[in-house]
Amino acid sequence: MKERVQEVLEKIRPDLQSHGGDIELIDVKDGVVTVKLQGACQGCMGAQMTLKMGVERVLKEEIPEIVSVEAEM
Repeated sequence: MKERVQEVLEKIRPDLQSHGGDIELIDVKDGVVTVKLQGACQGCMGAQMTLKMGVERVLKEEIPEIVSVEAEM
């Protein structure tokens, strides 16, 4: 499943990079995806919304087994 998650993140990455940010996949365990937000995303006030309403939503649409997406600090 980790490979599938990485493929989806590669589709999302250009949007984040266009705003000076990026995302790194840390782990996938029991349907929980752990990522690290990088660049401008790290200190952005909207990072949590981007994570839940953007990244998590897309991952759940593409991979129904995903339960949630959490950010590693």
